[in-house]
Amino acid sequence: MAVELWVWGGFIAFIVAMLLLDLLVFHRRAHVVSIREALAWTAFWIVLAVVFGVAVWLWQGREKGLEYLTGYVIEKSLSVDNLFVFLLIFSYFSVPKRDEHKVLFWGILGALVFRAIFIFLGVALIERFHWVLYIFGGVLVFTAVRLVVVREREVHPERNPVLRLFRKFVRVTPDYSEDKFLVRRNGSWFATPLLVVLLVVETTDIIFAVDSVPAIFAITVDPFIIFTSNAFAILGLRALYFALENALQRLRYLHYGLAAVLAFVGAKIFVSDFYKVPVEYALGVVGLVLLITTVVSFQKTRHEARTAKPVPQPPRDADPPGRNP
Repeated sequence: MAVELWVWGGFIAFIVAMLLLDLLVFHRRAHVVSIREALAWTAFWIVLAVVFGVAVWLWQGREKGLEYLTGYVIEKSLSVDNLFVFLLIFSYFSVPKRDEHKVLFWGILGALVFRAIFIFLGVALIERFHWVLYIFGGVLVFTAVRLVVVREREVHPERNPVLRLFRKFVRVTPDYSEDKFLVRRNGSWFATPLLVVLLVVETTDIIFAVDSVPAIFAITVDPFIIFTSNAFAILGLRALYFALENALQRLRYLHYGLAAVLAFVGAKIFVSDFYKVPVEYALGVVGLVLLITTVVSFQKTRHEARTAKPVPQPPRDADPPGRNP
């Protein structure tokens, strides 16, 4: 079922309105996002995504509704892995806590634009050259293997070619200037480190998009379903980052679960010409894998916390080192 142009326009207008509401009302002034605020926004975006999925189900039928929900779950789970990298980037550049939301806001806005481009290019290629779908499947399997083999997440901004080129032509201040990306000093414009962080986040997300966007092509090639599921997964990413910031290190085995999901959807692409895996089965497999890896991760960290040996403390009446009795 082709989606009419006015529906596309209405959805994009809704996204723009929500982003403006976030930027101009709720986060007009930079502040440290509390856990309570982050959890509330996370719940809001999840409920909104589910309500939209119900609307798609009632509007276009059960099959499209399940495709949207499966795509949303896959993209949401893959986006969690992005949060680890964002955490490392912010730590590497010592970004002030109150400015993290602004970087994520503009980073996610750019991510929506780039993913829309990738999605429409991907759909156009698949419609014209069906064999491109198998390339996407190969990318997913390769990414799955890489997630298992490369266990440590490392960030090397100094190796980012875009950032290195940027620094050759743009002068950057040595320190942050409140929450500004650009500042004027001595009659000249300078970029601040915050703009550098945004550039690293944007280029990193493009790399993630190359890995994650092909995953949903295993579920559907409907551009409306692909874009809307991606959009809702990305829009809730900022709140999810602040909600899970302290728990990210406890998701010890998440990358194994994501590898299994990517391998599964990659295999689904390769067998699609011979056997079409029902969408509800795919949703069940993805949900079960993520549930198992999450539960096992938390059980592992809880066990380590219980069995950890306490650090011995010196007696209170002990003399300080180097002092004769």
